[in-house]
Amino acid sequence: MDINNKKATRQSYGEALVELGKKNNDIVVLDADLANATKTNLFQKEFPERFFDMGISEQDMLATAAGLATCGKIPFASTFAVFATGRAYDQIRNSICYPNLNVKICATHSGITVGEDGATHQMLEDINLMRGLPNMTVISPADDFEAKWAVKKATEINGPVYIRFGRASTPIIYNENTEFELGKAIQFGEGRKATVFATGIMVAEALKAKEELEKENIYIRVIDIHTIKPIDKEMIIKCAKETEKLISIEEHSIIGGLGTAIAEVLVENYPANLTRMGIKDCFGKSGSASELLKYFGLTSKEIIEEVNRRK
Repeated sequence: MDINNKKATRQSYGEALVELGKKNNDIVVLDADLANATKTNLFQKEFPERFFDMGISEQDMLATAAGLATCGKIPFASTFAVFATGRAYDQIRNSICYPNLNVKICATHSGITVGEDGATHQMLEDINLMRGLPNMTVISPADDFEAKWAVKKATEINGPVYIRFGRASTPIIYNENTEFELGKAIQFGEGRKATVFATGIMVAEALKAKEELEKENIYIRVIDIHTIKPIDKEMIIKCAKETEKLISIEEHSIIGGLGTAIAEVLVENYPANLTRMGIKDCFGKSGSASELLKYFGLTSKEIIEEVNRRK
């Protein structure tokens, strides 16, 4: 991991759309008056005839995307996560997931790292909302390479897909030779002291913690759960059997998110204690991304403390 080489996954999303658009004329992109922020403006400049700015009308955008899907198009609908999954939930549920239409919902500005916009714009419940919907695939990429893979993979899935992108720049973890597989988590290290399950931007923080702990001869493993649904049950059970402590961390509410998904696997297959790190049943606050990560205890420092905490 190169902590000095950073890139926002929303930028990766925009770049991936352009590359895919060159190869597939059926790809169309819809946005809700936020193209500059979601980076769909890159696609707009390259393929203006296949870009639709729906204005501040997210429900119309998702319903239109559903209609385009019935005509054989592959629509990518984009806006901030709070609007995509909150304001347009009914359209996603009844117009996209129920008929199992081929719509890709790509939401940027998720989690508390939206920053100064505050609680109203910091979506902390989107994983919960999306993974509960039948037919929906949920992906939460950790870096540039994983984000571009997720967008490409979405075009290969015949059905609804939700991809969660962030606003802030994050360290590059992978490279062009990394092989990703839907529903298969990625393991870093073989340590048996603890397993840290992470998703999205929390993967980088978990890897920082791993590196710091190794300086003290404490060895853990970090698991990048990039696919929340379908989740990698085999990896979760394997780590529960092989390590002393299980920790999940997410830039999302601990209710219904990654931690809950892991707990569901454990309770049904291999009962084990799990410490869930995330937003603890509250709304976000206004502040810089770095300030908020510290305030809510979502940094490598808190991960290290949790690994070292006695059971």
